[in-house]
Amino acid sequence: MALEVNDRIVIPFEGEEHLFEVKYIFEPDDSEHSYVVVVPVGEIEEDDGEEVEAFAFRFVEHGDGDDDLELFAIETDEEWDMIEEMLAAVQDLEA
Repeated sequence: MALEVNDRIVIPFEGEEHLFEVKYIFEPDDSEHSYVVVVPVGEIEEDDGEEVEAFAFRFVEHGDGDDDLELFAIETDEEWDMIEEMLAAVQDLEA
């Protein structure tokens, strides 16, 4: 399964599975990593202007199956800075 924007993925956390929608995928030219930003389904921002909590992960796809996506926590300040810059750029384009 090639991960795409608007896909829904299940992420296990603390013994429970949570459904998220993919909002953005980043594959920076200066990095060998790929990044995804997801939001919980049911909390997707509507036109009411409220902020929605988003989560970012580094990811690797191992094939085309539904279980072939591996997510990793963002661990470095450099990765967080890059994600924040990419999100700011996307928000500027959408404004």
